[in-house]
Amino acid sequence: MLFRSRQITMSWQSYVDDHLIGTGHVVQGAICGVDGAIWAVSAGFNVSPEEVQKLVAAFEDPSGLQAGGIYLCGEKHMFIRSDDRFIAGKRDKQGIFAWKAATCVVIGTHGENIQGNNCNTCVGNLADYLLNSGM
Repeated sequence: MLFRSRQITMSWQSYVDDHLIGTGHVVQGAICGVDGAIWAVSAGFNVSPEEVQKLVAAFEDPSGLQAGGIYLCGEKHMFIRSDDRFIAGKRDKQGIFAWKAATCVVIGTHGENIQGNNCNTCVGNLADYLLNSGM
């Protein structure tokens, strides 16, 4: 399966399918390199490398997201908060969480029927696991 000129390996895809979407706490998810490369993504979550690169830059300087919002899949989300490893945003009743590991970013969204804290914990736990694994 090809996605944006990078072959998605089953191992990365299984992290998205099993450890994000499969938990029931994440509606859409992705694992992306800090360079913006899309490693694995859930069906219909068309996040672009440029959007990922803006998220990665915001871990160090969130002023761009604070002023202009978070764009994912071409849709604007209101910036909520961030630190050097975490970014949160919201659009209507949908939330977005991005967590940075060493070489990748884990992104997850939730809808109105999922508590934001559960989604955030799920995304953060996977990012922590990848960070501790050197990813």
